[in-house]
Amino acid sequence: MATSSAKMSDENLTEAAADSLKSGEHIHERVRDLTLRAFQERRFDYEGMKQVLDAMTAGISLGAGERAGHVKGAVADALTGLDQALMKSAQASQLALQELAAKSREFSDSELKQAIEQMKKLESDFVAAVSKVAESGSAVVRTEFREFVTHAQRFGTDTGVVVAQTMREFSGRIASQMVDAQIAGLEAARELNARFSQAASGFLQAMADSLRSEKNPKK
Repeated sequence: MATSSAKMSDENLTEAAADSLKSGEHIHERVRDLTLRAFQERRFDYEGMKQVLDAMTAGISLGAGERAGHVKGAVADALTGLDQALMKSAQASQLALQELAAKSREFSDSELKQAIEQMKKLESDFVAAVSKVAESGSAVVRTEFREFVTHAQRFGTDTGVVVAQTMREFSGRIASQMVDAQIAGLEAARELNARFSQAASGFLQAMADSLRSEKNPKK
């Protein structure tokens, strides 16, 4: 297993996610914190964060398949933890956009559009990663993953709520420039402005530290 000072590989993440399921203890928090750590290491690089989602969903499926005892609650806890980590990254993005948009001369409408497109794409990639496992995972896992996908499609995800709030907040600035994600979103996300990545990473670090402090209060 990778040390805390070394960047976790996709294989390490899959293994750690599987271990979180098999442990049966604090699954939600373990998956959330593991994902947040991996997101921090990727520093809002779109491809890197997408790989984290794929590795984590693969690990959740693997761990559920090897888990002794009930699977239903464990899978739901794990996927909710993954969604909440992604929601935290969306909140960090939102805060970074608010901070940078206030400095209008330093943050263009085009860069704003790129950042929001990345948020939208990561949410859809999350649902797609879960859907992939729902179709290809072991029989014991497929039903639970399908239930999560169905719920996400009907009611949305925690991440989607933050994305929608951000789009409403900045709708005036991006209305004339927003294009369909299938056309330009992916390429735009790959070229995100360095200032945004740095600011969002800082906010995500603060959120992760706050969660750790809540979990381990000082005596």
